[in-house]
Amino acid sequence: MIASFLSCSNDDDGEYEDIITVAIEASEEFPGGATTVRDVSGSAFEFKASNLTLDGDIPFFTGNSFFEQAWVAAPASTSGRDGLGPFFNARACATCHLFDGRGRVPEFEGEVNHGLLLRLKTATLDEFGKQIGDPIYGGQLQDQSLTRVETEGGFKITYTDKTVEYPDGSSVTLRDPNYEVVNLVYGELASNVIISPRIANQMIGLGLLEAIKEEDLLLNVDKNDSDNDGVSGRVNMVYDFKNKVTTIGRFGWKANEPSIEHQVAGAFSGDLGLTTSIFLEENCTAGADCSEIPNGNTGDDNFEVSDLVLDRVTFYSSTLAVPARRNFDTEETAAGKQLFFDAQCVSCHIPKYTTGSHAISVLENQTIYPYTDLLIHDMGEDLADGVGDFIANEQEWRTPPLWGIGLFQTVNRHTQLLHDGRARNVEEAILWHGGEAEIAKQNFMNYTAEERQLVIDFINTL
Repeated sequence: MIASFLSCSNDDDGEYEDIITVAIEASEEFPGGATTVRDVSGSAFEFKASNLTLDGDIPFFTGNSFFEQAWVAAPASTSGRDGLGPFFNARACATCHLFDGRGRVPEFEGEVNHGLLLRLKTATLDEFGKQIGDPIYGGQLQDQSLTRVETEGGFKITYTDKTVEYPDGSSVTLRDPNYEVVNLVYGELASNVIISPRIANQMIGLGLLEAIKEEDLLLNVDKNDSDNDGVSGRVNMVYDFKNKVTTIGRFGWKANEPSIEHQVAGAFSGDLGLTTSIFLEENCTAGADCSEIPNGNTGDDNFEVSDLVLDRVTFYSSTLAVPARRNFDTEETAAGKQLFFDAQCVSCHIPKYTTGSHAISVLENQTIYPYTDLLIHDMGEDLADGVGDFIANEQEWRTPPLWGIGLFQTVNRHTQLLHDGRARNVEEAILWHGGEAEIAKQNFMNYTAEERQLVIDFINTL
């Protein structure tokens, strides 16, 4: 049963202190451990880890350069960053991850460079256990192209209102999106293709998530809900195309990527049309004539992004710092944290870990507060996208880390949340929860309006 936390008296000892049993730890101010930075500006996600030594400066800032600057068509005088396309969604990583933050939904039909893309998948699996894409357009719709070929097409979004009413009589209107692919050039989508939107996530703390010990992730797995709390998270087992093994996925909206390097290489391929040593296949739509389009500066490696550049962008992505908490130790924050815990949000949003070994030593042995278990969970029919990813089914999504969430508005001027940006704020995101998160959502809904605001305010300190 959820306690009424605001029933205590207003005395000199504080309004909420009598009901707070979950302690605020001093180390919570530094959610990234020694990597944490103190910055609350629009650049809050762009800093290197505070404990990164001088020998990390060159790979970090070189990686930043390749992350930020636009790639160009080949051949070009800038041979170190040519080979873009022929089909792509962005010319630079930072186009979608603006200021190392989040993408957003397009504001009008035909807008590009917004940070949301459409995955195109069927139920058929390939030899690696991954869902096969459309026979013409592949696994992802590219809404931009080089001038020598026609762009694949575009998409538009329409919304239907969905009203959720709280037990206290107040209500919130959610927006339920519908996606339509338009202006396709090379033929219609196959009848069995499902469209799944994916918004670009923030970049902070990725290396720390990679450094969480595998055994700590497995401790939270409860496939059969043996403790009867309604939560039965599991790891997504994915294929690592670099190491040729099946392993635990940690990154991506469905935990479908095994490592940061793998995810970076996948983005180079799918989003920018650039080949790497991990994904060598040129990105060309069936029916388009790509034969006369030269590749980039492949040199002796026969791919457009050298292993050195891939390594530098991976290093950069791994060592972006997590900003420090704001107002983390106030009584109101403590009360919000108590309510967050008592609503059972921490069944999935695990607050704390100590990192293990990592190739980048400054990420090791850090006490961190990401508020995630990195597992996939059934989030209910309302959030189902119709698309699986390795063993993750259409209703399963990875628990996103919450650190930095309170700075999204400052960094990216919006607070669009969930995999497709449908939620316009934290409250809407909570109300979209279902499936294994239904109990936690109902607990939140049963709070008073003031208690709900305390929970939201606590989340925004993260």
